[in-house]
Amino acid sequence: MKLDKGTQGPGLVLRRVAMSATAVALSAGAVFGGGLATAAHADSATLTGIVLGVGADETQRVVSWYSSTGTAQVVQVAPTSKVVDGRFPANAVTFPATVTANVVNGGYNAHATIDSLKQNTAYSYRVGAEGNWSPTYSFTTQDFNGNNLDFLFFGDPQIGSSGNVAKDGAGWEDTLNVALAANPKAELLVSGGDQVESANTETQWNAFLASDKLRQYPWAATIGNHDVGGKAYEQHFWTPNTDRSAPYYNGSATTRSGGDYWFRYKNILFIDINSNAYASGSDAAHIAYITDVVNKHGAGAKHTVLIYHHAIYSPASHANDSDNKVRRQDFPTAFSKLGVDLVLQGHDHSYSRSYVIKNGQKANKDEQPGATEVSKGPGGVIYVTANSASGSKYYDLTAPDTTKDPNYGPDPLNPKSHWANSVENQEHVRTYVRVQVRGNKLVVENLRSGTCAAPNSAVELGQESWCGPDSGAGAAQPVGSTVDKVVIHTNEGKAGEDKQAASESDWLQ
Repeated sequence: MKLDKGTQGPGLVLRRVAMSATAVALSAGAVFGGGLATAAHADSATLTGIVLGVGADETQRVVSWYSSTGTAQVVQVAPTSKVVDGRFPANAVTFPATVTANVVNGGYNAHATIDSLKQNTAYSYRVGAEGNWSPTYSFTTQDFNGNNLDFLFFGDPQIGSSGNVAKDGAGWEDTLNVALAANPKAELLVSGGDQVESANTETQWNAFLASDKLRQYPWAATIGNHDVGGKAYEQHFWTPNTDRSAPYYNGSATTRSGGDYWFRYKNILFIDINSNAYASGSDAAHIAYITDVVNKHGAGAKHTVLIYHHAIYSPASHANDSDNKVRRQDFPTAFSKLGVDLVLQGHDHSYSRSYVIKNGQKANKDEQPGATEVSKGPGGVIYVTANSASGSKYYDLTAPDTTKDPNYGPDPLNPKSHWANSVENQEHVRTYVRVQVRGNKLVVENLRSGTCAAPNSAVELGQESWCGPDSGAGAAQPVGSTVDKVVIHTNEGKAGEDKQAASESDWLQ
């Protein structure tokens, strides 16, 4: 594999790394412990689009931004307790940035990896250079060694898809505010893809990145089909451990974005793949990538979470897309064999939560629709599709259609739904998904972040004729209320402890 780690990457048009002699000599650990680093000096630059991203593990963060100039730049970091009246201490550490000319829309993009973070610590940071700094932002690390982790999953903000960027941006910002007010201890924000409607339209990216929440909590980016049509996605997000080889990339390296990447956070292995690349053997290549990552980095991971854009068990408009039918055949058995616990997906702008699926089949024929507690057992996988997080576009649920795919018919226990899905929901209100890791349990909950009232652009603009539960039969439920909740006991959890010694033949059945 060709892995891009930290600030290293192929095909850079321009690379000017901001390192003074002192900064080169000192590690992050030395500086956070009281060493000295001096920031680079640079000509005046306009710094925009700053976003905090995930690093390779909980001790790292990646900061990405746009700059009007290609001068040497850094990220400067210090414990927030040491920043007084906005002034960083003399021993604040600087992490050198890779600065690269933008392929589209001019200017430059930069990224730098913050390393050697300590747990349970508030940090402040800014980007730029001496005499030309951005505003100061902050983030807080939490316990690195615990078995508890809360993260939030967001489906398709797709800013601009309603035709009104401002309204879409307002809905997205409100969802972030609602979600993080309710979950201030969330440690990760995870993307379902389609950050914007048009890949290279920077006004849409500006609206997507407007909220300071994206500078306070790390964003785990996922590429969607609307992001893949140009280089802006990669210019805005630098992801760790990324393989941009052709099978994972979906097209020319000069015009497309993508790649597969992974990171380890606490005892969770996260793997993110570019599902836009699916033809000409790409699905097999993705499976090989996931297999390699699990084999090399899965030891000791309590859970494996897989993320990609195209929901294979779509409940709505994309249910029987030709590419989805291919993925439905290619992925599920491999995911079961690899021990994937949870698959998070977007693309369908509606919510669904699958039954426990093993090797592409319902694992327990008696599992009831909407069950609030399940034991997944060896090889069991739960698939979740996220609804729109911005309100820019919703897709209505579709009836199972065996004329389009004979293998994706109705659920015998609930014929209105597709056989794979325990829950399918669309109310034309914004939602997000909260995942709580509690030792051997995963608690997955779909929560309303809005109502039928503004900001809800698709409804405001008359693109939906109804809003609320049951196709408009009732008033919208309040913000923060639960659409769906399930407690998933993994192989080591309830009803699974006696399966620890399951045979290989049972695992592969």
